Amino acid sequence: MKGSKIIAIVGMPGSGKSTCVNFFKKNGLNEIYFGGIVVDTVRERGLVVNEVNERVVREELREIEGMAVMAKRSLPKITALIENNQNVIIDDMYSFDEYKLLHDEYDDRLFVVAVVTPREIRHNRLAIRPNRPLTAREAHSRDISQIENLDIGGSIAIADYYLPNNASLEELTNKLDVLLEKLDI
Repeated sequence: MKGSKIIAIVGMPGSGKSTCVNFFKKNGLNEIYFGGIVVDTVRERGLVVNEVNERVVREELREIEGMAVMAKRSLPKITALIENNQNVIIDDMYSFDEYKLLHDEYDDRLFVVAVVTPREIRHNRLAIRPNRPLTAREAHSRDISQIENLDIGGSIAIADYYLPNNASLEELTNKLDVLLEKLDI
C-alpha cells in the first residue's frame, strides 16, 4: 500500500480506541477526531460536556444532517492532509453511513480497524478512566445508544482488521506495531 492512508478506528466505548489513536499519532499520523464536532457543539450551546448532552447533540446532528454528518464535516480536513501526502487517523467513526462516505471518497486509502473488547472489561475501563468516567448504568446506556442510534455495528462488521484488546497495554502495542508494518506506514 503506497501513498497516504486513512486509518479509521472503530469500536465500542472502552475498547481502547483512544489508546490506538494515540499510538498512531505518536507514529506520525494526523488525527481527525469526529467526536470533537459533538463536543464543540455542546460547548457552543453553553451546555456541560457530559454523556447525556453529548448523546443529545450527536443524535440531533445526525437527525438533521444525516448519519454521515461527522465524516461530511471532516472531508475538507481529511482531503487537505491526503493531498499533502499525510497519513490520517480518524477517531470516533461510528455510523455505517460515515464508513460508506469515506469509502466512496477515498476507496483503497481507507483502512478500518475495529478494536474489540469484552463488555465487562470495557465497562470497567470506562468507570476508572480519568476523562469523562461512566457509571455502569451510563456505560450500558451508551452501548445501547451507539448500537441503536449511531449504527456502529456496520462499521465494526466491515472492518479490515480486528484488534482484540483484552490484555495488557504491552500486548496491544505489539499488535499495533505489527499493524503499522502491515500498512507500510
